[in-house]
Amino acid sequence: MGYRSIDTAQSYFNEAEVGAALTNALKGGAIKREELFITTKLWISHANEKDVNKAFETSLKKLGLEYLDLYLIHQPYNDVYGAWRAMSKLHKEGRIRAIGMSNFYPDKISDFALFNEIKPAINQIELHPFYQKEYEQQINAEFGVATQSWASFAEGKNDMFNNPVLKQIAQKHDKSVAQVILRWLTQRQIVVIPKTTKLARMQENFNVFDFTLNSTDLSAIKSLDTNKTLFIDHRDVERVKWLVDYSKDSRFKE
Repeated sequence: MGYRSIDTAQSYFNEAEVGAALTNALKGGAIKREELFITTKLWISHANEKDVNKAFETSLKKLGLEYLDLYLIHQPYNDVYGAWRAMSKLHKEGRIRAIGMSNFYPDKISDFALFNEIKPAINQIELHPFYQKEYEQQINAEFGVATQSWASFAEGKNDMFNNPVLKQIAQKHDKSVAQVILRWLTQRQIVVIPKTTKLARMQENFNVFDFTLNSTDLSAIKSLDTNKTLFIDHRDVERVKWLVDYSKDSRFKE
């Protein structure tokens, strides 16, 4: 058993390590390239038309791959329109199988979908029981954009795994709170990418398709929505400044 989808990013500074693991697995015959789905992301500092190719080639080299399955614009800042044009060319050349966004709001999603030949395949956003983003998912779906959740478990913030509502639903279905959350997301047609390094947790994450949350369960989970981020407000000017300052990290030049 093992995950086949790997989600990394230029800003995680781990593409080389991911690439080393992929090379070992592929050369050792443990898995075939076509069985993998590799995603990485373009950072703010390179989100413009002239820098996309260099950033893409650097990521590809670090990952030891000949193509990407999915390439995302990581944040909605800088010349994202120019970046999209460059990414679209790479997509047409077969270097990237799909392109999309991360952390984009509905206004930008509709703008990109309406005025570009190649529409975003996916929008990866913060989404969990405490921040449910029904409107964002609705707009994504309207334009044929899949919704993917990052921080599906909110990194355990607000004591999520001990939340009484989630625990009660978990006990009712003889499942864990994590399984209830993953089932809630998949029932909403949201793509999930739960992180784990433990085999037992991996097995648990897969075992969410033998039960269904009913309307009572869904209503109870809906009541947990605070409509507030637990991480980053991408429209907070001070946070934008912080992200831009983070882009000065010398590792982005490697």
